Amino acid sequence: MSGFDSQRLAHLAGAMQLHVEEDRVGGVAWLLAAGDQVEVGVAGQLTRGEPTPVGRDSIFRISSMTKPIVAVGALILLEEYKLRLDDPVDALLPELADRRVLVNARGQVDGETVPAQRSITLHDVLTFRLGLGMDFAAPWPQPFLDALAELELGAGPPEPQIPPPPDEWMRRLATLPLLYQPGERWLYNTGADVLGVLIARAAGKPLDEFLRERVFEPLGMVDTSFSVADVDRLGTCYGTTPTGERFVVDHPDGQWAKPPPFPSGAAGLVSTLDDLHAFGRMLLAGGRLPDRSRLLSRAAVDAMTTDQIGVARGAPGPLADGSQGWGFGVGVQVRRTGLALAIGSYGWAGGMGSMWSNDPTNALVGVMLSTDAFAGPFPPPTVIQDFWTGAYTSLDN
Repeated sequence: MSGFDSQRLAHLAGAMQLHVEEDRVGGVAWLLAAGDQVEVGVAGQLTRGEPTPVGRDSIFRISSMTKPIVAVGALILLEEYKLRLDDPVDALLPELADRRVLVNARGQVDGETVPAQRSITLHDVLTFRLGLGMDFAAPWPQPFLDALAELELGAGPPEPQIPPPPDEWMRRLATLPLLYQPGERWLYNTGADVLGVLIARAAGKPLDEFLRERVFEPLGMVDTSFSVADVDRLGTCYGTTPTGERFVVDHPDGQWAKPPPFPSGAAGLVSTLDDLHAFGRMLLAGGRLPDRSRLLSRAAVDAMTTDQIGVARGAPGPLADGSQGWGFGVGVQVRRTGLALAIGSYGWAGGMGSMWSNDPTNALVGVMLSTDAFAGPFPPPTVIQDFWTGAYTSLDN
């Protein structure tokens, strides 16, 4: 049975506390589970300069860690035959039918286009190869992202109160061409928002309602939602300028204090350590709930957590070094690059300061949530690097 070394866990806690004391992060909470052993730690304050400490039940904006949760929602509908992986999405998302594709994917969005060679499928949307999104390999600024921002469709840090309701969101998105042919290239983020709309239409109910009924309630994820009722448990989120100056991204009574017009499948959720542990534990158990009933089949979990885009064959993926592929809503480790994240590990990070990963080899679930947004996507902040170093060096197996 795997577990943790208590002295090394204490060393990890000391490292997290030092990050707070040296003000690299205002507040941080973490959870490690291996086998039946669950270890939780907290350090710092929910808001700098105020007396409320981070607690085990503190609520954090998990931003892009929303993506794996929404992917599970799609797989539930797939298992109920309401969606099919290889079917075109045209019937449910007519806005995306008969697309045009830019000849120069990195050029202006009003540039020369050609017809799409085929329709976009659910598989394209789940694997972020629908032809829309952020290109990690392209230079900045990116004209497509500028166009998204101009249309108020969400192109930067999450702002839940800005994008319009789903039908209008889709109408505006449809005014833009695809950057690449469907299935051609992995592009980040936009696919998860499209997936949220697709789920809602397939289910016949809003995304927030569907996820609450079909994912959160079965898993006991009582604090995961698109808005926060108890803002006293939500901290302030901070950002950092390129010159190192700190600023407030969102206050507790800010963007998440009321339900959004557009529940973002890409970055809209808030959650807690224990809720995310419940989610990770379900996937690690092959889709089973604690009572041994199933939320998902093992086949669905296996497909979700397998590289679907061919990174090992040279296809571009989330990381420039090719060590991580992409499944359905999760990054999948295809090559080990250090002490942490063994081959086959899967999970994702949230740019507002969070990360989760499952490691099936070590029966490990790891979650880290913080008050401070990442300054950039690569490399991860030192607090996350130290968390994973501590997690793996604490394993006693």
